[in-house]
Amino acid sequence: MKGKFKYFLIASSLSLLLSGCLGTRYLNPGEKLLYRQEIDKPKGFRIENEKDLFVQKTNRRFLGLPINTLVWMYYLGEKRYDPGKFVAKRDRVDKKYTAKIEKTTNERRKSSLQYKRQHKIDVLNGKIENGNTTMQWGEKASVYDSSNIQLSAERINDYLFTRGYFEAETTTTTKVSGPKKRRVSVVYHVNPKAPYFYDSVSLNVEDPKVKTLLTQDQNASLIKKGDQFNQNTLNRERERIDAYLKDHGYFAFGRDYVEYDIDTAFGNYHQIAIRINVNNPARQSAHKQYRIDSILFVTDASAKPSTPNEKRQVRQYRDITYEYFKNEYSKRILSQRIFFHQDSLYSRTGTINTQRQLANLGMFKFVNINYDTSGGKFIANLFSSSLNRYSWSNEAGLTVTQGFPGPYYNMSFLKRNLFGGMEIFELNGRIGFEGVASATNDGNFYRSIEGNVNASVTFPQFLIPLSEDAQYRFGRLNPKTKALAGYTYSNRPEYQRETTTFSYTYSWENRRTTQYSLTVANLNIIQSRLDSAFRALLDNLSTSQGNNIRLSFNPSFVSSMIFSMTWNPDNYGNMISNSKFLRIQAESGGTLLNFYTPGIVERENLQLFKYLRVNIDYRKNRILDRNTVLAYRFNTGVGWAYGGGEVLPYEKYFFIGGSNSVRAWRPRRLGVGTAPPLLSENPDQDGLFDYSFEKPGEILIEGSVELRKKLFGFVNGAVFVDWGNVWSFRETQPGIDPTEPTSPTWIGSTKFRFDDFYKDIAIGTGFGLRFDFSFLVLRFDVGIKVRDPARPEGERFVLDKLRFFRPFGVQNEPVIYNIGIGYPF
Repeated sequence: MKGKFKYFLIASSLSLLLSGCLGTRYLNPGEKLLYRQEIDKPKGFRIENEKDLFVQKTNRRFLGLPINTLVWMYYLGEKRYDPGKFVAKRDRVDKKYTAKIEKTTNERRKSSLQYKRQHKIDVLNGKIENGNTTMQWGEKASVYDSSNIQLSAERINDYLFTRGYFEAETTTTTKVSGPKKRRVSVVYHVNPKAPYFYDSVSLNVEDPKVKTLLTQDQNASLIKKGDQFNQNTLNRERERIDAYLKDHGYFAFGRDYVEYDIDTAFGNYHQIAIRINVNNPARQSAHKQYRIDSILFVTDASAKPSTPNEKRQVRQYRDITYEYFKNEYSKRILSQRIFFHQDSLYSRTGTINTQRQLANLGMFKFVNINYDTSGGKFIANLFSSSLNRYSWSNEAGLTVTQGFPGPYYNMSFLKRNLFGGMEIFELNGRIGFEGVASATNDGNFYRSIEGNVNASVTFPQFLIPLSEDAQYRFGRLNPKTKALAGYTYSNRPEYQRETTTFSYTYSWENRRTTQYSLTVANLNIIQSRLDSAFRALLDNLSTSQGNNIRLSFNPSFVSSMIFSMTWNPDNYGNMISNSKFLRIQAESGGTLLNFYTPGIVERENLQLFKYLRVNIDYRKNRILDRNTVLAYRFNTGVGWAYGGGEVLPYEKYFFIGGSNSVRAWRPRRLGVGTAPPLLSENPDQDGLFDYSFEKPGEILIEGSVELRKKLFGFVNGAVFVDWGNVWSFRETQPGIDPTEPTSPTWIGSTKFRFDDFYKDIAIGTGFGLRFDFSFLVLRFDVGIKVRDPARPEGERFVLDKLRFFRPFGVQNEPVIYNIGIGYPF
């Protein structure tokens, strides 16, 4: 009887949900809902972003079910919508701020009030035109309109035409279904027919010099004989020719000089001849090629003279004329960031790179470059405005560490042009109360006090002996040298930890997409003071389980050299186009010790480490439509210790699990290999395993796939699958201890074996919400175990054992709730 009542309750609730959320409920008499649209095309035929071709869009549905939640939301808001209220409020706001503006005499205050007034009025105008917030988050019912269907068919034909299908045909069929026959489904039947290909490609250029240049660069042309016609390719080729000629002195050239003649009657069936025409300017026999006559750089364009008759000083350095009221900046460094010179041909790429590299110095509010063609001369003018030499910044907020929130406060002081060579001195301090999972307990988290102070000096050049010509060549790479000294203090109930750091790093970039850094020296002295009970616990872990967490707390000296490369060609994370990201880091620890051992190592009896470590992190976002993103991640790494102790510094081990990793496991608790954790003493509270101890590994493999979809307003949803594990090079799993009640009755393996490591992979899935407030993304994820390699073989599939609430017991797997700031990857 109880079971029947439960099913009756579920059926009643679902019926209520459907009756309240079906879009047809909000239609007027005689109207129908545009329920579904699809394009029927030949197998293997691809249409990019096909949903964007529909003139009228269908309403988004909840999980693909016939439930139009956003439509329900729109009409819920409409019931409470009173446009007159917003009109009256807009008039009150306008009147209020206008009175304040008229009273104030301070121009800065007046400008601020004008901005606030306009911002508030714009928000209210949006509500007057588009409805209240609930209406804007929702969607109005998509009422079927046959004229829009015809327009969509024409748009599909236009798309196919631009891809070379000149004879394509699109027909439509409609089907009415649903309760009371008020839902319309539309199918667009596409018959592309045969495409057209280029059989002949020729170049017709009126200017002989331009023709010579384009002929020399013909291999770079995007239009090739045998290629299928594509309008987008023609547009890109026009832009390529424009950019190429502007990099060879043709300052006044424009894309409108490039035209195409296309002949479909040429040659065989479905083959076309294309002629690329580059025309001359009207009433001119050739395009003018510009050479730079002189370069003028005003370094303080917005500065005012200190006296009425003061004039800017004029100084010549190499072939650049500098003007300024105050001689502040190194002309040698500035000249290294200017990539054109007197008598060189105009180059748009050189101009853009110059502007970008001067801005990268961090000295200027803005850098503008223009060219003066009057008087028969071609003069390059550079104007910059200086930033304040000193700046302070303060920041307070909330950070989430290992899934637990805590407040923090940051303070930063910056001094520009420290020694007159455009150096930047930074002093940063931070203190925070962070919720960090205990290293030896999974049932609670500690309030950890974390504080650090760092001082650094960044030089806009490589501080190594280089010739003058080499310094100018490297100027294109945005070279920097950074020396940093820092101190970090941690105070937790189990221990206090102090780390003193010194690092010396070179960084540079290749174009804008790839950044490199080489830390030639990264030195750390670590001192820890442990609670006596905690020290005893660590010693016991080492002897009974082979867990080397105690090594993290030995007084130690860690030195390393680090090389890293970051590749970000598409502005990773943008919501307009597909993007990818790659980071590679290689580290050699203890390299310095092969040549020199600091005296403090022997005086303080510090533990030394020698190791090699590599980490590769690849991510990709694929935009499926304007509301949907498919994101991938693959992360792998290896750390190998050598030279005696054969252990890594604890911070150099790999860990897996947590809100930015495999979210079905607690932070840093997955692994090692198939070695099971201790059994829980309270299964009803914790489940089968006691995840008290972190699981450091020497080999890491993990990946994630996440589907992100906008739900409404600033709320996005996601479903995901995570997988991975960590392993050791050596077997460190202890045997079964029958006298210990929490000892598992089966033995796993921590060792990585290439032939069957895939059997050790843990798999988790889940779902979550992301609240995108524009300035931050707050994330809630629910992680669910699918496959747990720590369980005995034959029992590792655990998806059917999931449980959301206590009691769990030994047969059930508790879900893991994650909180995070930003996306997981």
